[in-house]
Amino acid sequence: MADGEGAYREFKALAEAADRKFARARDLPLYGGGGGDHHSRKAFKAYTRLWRLQQERRRDLVAAGLRRWEIGEVASRIGQLYYARYLRTAEPRSLVGAYVFYEAIYSRGYFAAPAPAHASGSAAGGGGKHQGLLIRYKELRFIARFLVVAMLMRRAEAVDHLAGRLRSLVHESKSAYPKTNFKEWKQVLQELERFLKADGAYKGSRSLRYDNLFDSYASNLASIARFHSKRVLKLKEAVLTSYRRNEVKFTELTLDTFRMLQCLEWEPTGSYQIAVKELTENGTMSDQSGPSGLIDIHLSTEIADGNLPSNPQKAIIYHPTVSHLIAVLATICEELSQDSILLIYISASGFPDQNAFQKYASSSSSSARSASAFSTDKTNSHTGSNSHLWLGPRGNGGPNNLYPEDLIPFTRYPLFLVIDSENSHAFKAGHT
Repeated sequence: MADGEGAYREFKALAEAADRKFARARDLPLYGGGGGDHHSRKAFKAYTRLWRLQQERRRDLVAAGLRRWEIGEVASRIGQLYYARYLRTAEPRSLVGAYVFYEAIYSRGYFAAPAPAHASGSAAGGGGKHQGLLIRYKELRFIARFLVVAMLMRRAEAVDHLAGRLRSLVHESKSAYPKTNFKEWKQVLQELERFLKADGAYKGSRSLRYDNLFDSYASNLASIARFHSKRVLKLKEAVLTSYRRNEVKFTELTLDTFRMLQCLEWEPTGSYQIAVKELTENGTMSDQSGPSGLIDIHLSTEIADGNLPSNPQKAIIYHPTVSHLIAVLATICEELSQDSILLIYISASGFPDQNAFQKYASSSSSSARSASAFSTDKTNSHTGSNSHLWLGPRGNGGPNNLYPEDLIPFTRYPLFLVIDSENSHAFKAGHT
């Protein structure tokens, strides 16, 4: 028993140290330098040590009081580190690593909390109910993270199953904890339903990712070869952002950036079909009913797809201000190599509210009719209220306007600009 208590104290000390490293890695931006990779590696190393300890001493740890949700918390942090690495490096194997850990957590029910205690007259009963509520919140957040990874991997059956589980879990939580307000999770469910309804393409259709088998045209190879003979440019960085009122999103992943993210990746040639390696010390399949199974923490290093080029790194920015967007672009351009292309995708409205857009749409139809009778040769005709993008909440104000001139400094680098807006004409060459 003494050995078990010593192992448990070591586990708690390692967990606290790993959590501090995880917090530092999480708070750093997922683009540019700034030591993000360094802190991420330190966090990975800390959780690797912690995970191995619970694998090697799990019987002693369980006997000393280690609970299933604590094991799930460690595995969830590892999955989050894998997902953050995917966002930072765009490596498909890191996305697979996140999916492997999340799937193992879900299948083993690490966050499946016991029924809440109803003995309101006892302090122990109240404490047990409070801890059950905390574990329930952990489970809700975990399923939301798992859903994002499953959607990116186009696991349609898993997405449907997880969506149903999240829905039932929210309803169960309202009944089990009637004094707790789950309003924010009701909103999450509404966002998820809108997202899945709008993105029907994830079911039964070909991937949005670039498939060398279907998307390559032999007739283009000669033109590409002539272009590369002068200068070889590679798409290595992309900034994806959107800012619209009432836009379709789940968590902080909007539908526009979700689709663009996939369009800027190669379709893997089988890497995503790797099974989860769950073997015990003697080589037999692990016992799913046990407090802990053996998930291979280095699984993703074994599934690199050497047949494909690397994906461009992508900075996904949710609802940025104009100054924040420009700062991100400046940071990325500072580290852009000479042979790199920067892609900027911005999905935003040109108007601060929907009423203004409707007025513009009606006026555009009338002005189009008049333009057919009175043509003009002015190249700078797009001035005034329809010469910018709107990045901000309700209200009016210059700081929320993104003008074409704001992006001119970044044209010193090879730039590919995609503007998804009714005011995209203002960003065309010759109109600024």
